Amino acid sequence: MTTTAVVPNDVLRAVRIGLRLSQDDFAKALRRAGQELGEPNEASKRLVQRWESGTSKTPRGVYARALERVTGRPVEALGFTLPVPMARVHADGEGGHDMDAGGDGVASAAVTSQTARTTAENYSGVWLSRYEFFSSSRDETYEGKHYVVIVQHGNRLTAQSLPGASSNPDSPLTLDLTVDRNVITGSWVEQTASDGYYNGARYHGAVHMLVEPTGRRMAGKWVGFGKDFDVNTGPWELRLVDRSTAKAALERYSRPPE
Repeated sequence: MTTTAVVPNDVLRAVRIGLRLSQDDFAKALRRAGQELGEPNEASKRLVQRWESGTSKTPRGVYARALERVTGRPVEALGFTLPVPMARVHADGEGGHDMDAGGDGVASAAVTSQTARTTAENYSGVWLSRYEFFSSSRDETYEGKHYVVIVQHGNRLTAQSLPGASSNPDSPLTLDLTVDRNVITGSWVEQTASDGYYNGARYHGAVHMLVEPTGRRMAGKWVGFGKDFDVNTGPWELRLVDRSTAKAALERYSRPPE
């Protein structure tokens, strides 16, 4: 008899912690959001616990819309098992690859069960995230900075930017990472400001970094899609600034990085 391992939803937990809400307060916020949306719900602390523990993997529509209102993020960026659109990749003739966004296919976003390798190092805390990207439309290189809170569960790390803690206003960032010894691999999602240069575009991609022996710095490269679906890359690093994830520490770094 085969059983499916329950995988905790550390993304949702990190988002909730980043908002400085207890599970009970988060449930209350969801109920308020339901009232504001005209869709009353019965969100409870127990339901939040079920989501975060992974025993409940997909929220019903009424909860999904409340989650988006409370967190300010699309529900597919909150760690749930949801359908994701498929895309096609083709060579661009210049040594790279482009992605076509077209296609009607839908694939099931499955949670795969793996034997997790635990690490002796604990990376939970507040980190300064810094990456560089080249803007083809402005012909210039720019830097993005965020203070993020990292929550660790076994060999999985989830990083969530703190409220107001980005160099570009209202530009929340989420990373979902896996640790294998000193190698960090995973994905990232950033939602740009609706009134900013990129008009609320949602960017996402992969990241691969190495951890220094001190365990206080991770550095490597990101890969992502440009606004014309071209594949881009650039440097990314995370530096530890505070081991604490207590409310006082999160409040201290809920500000734009200098």
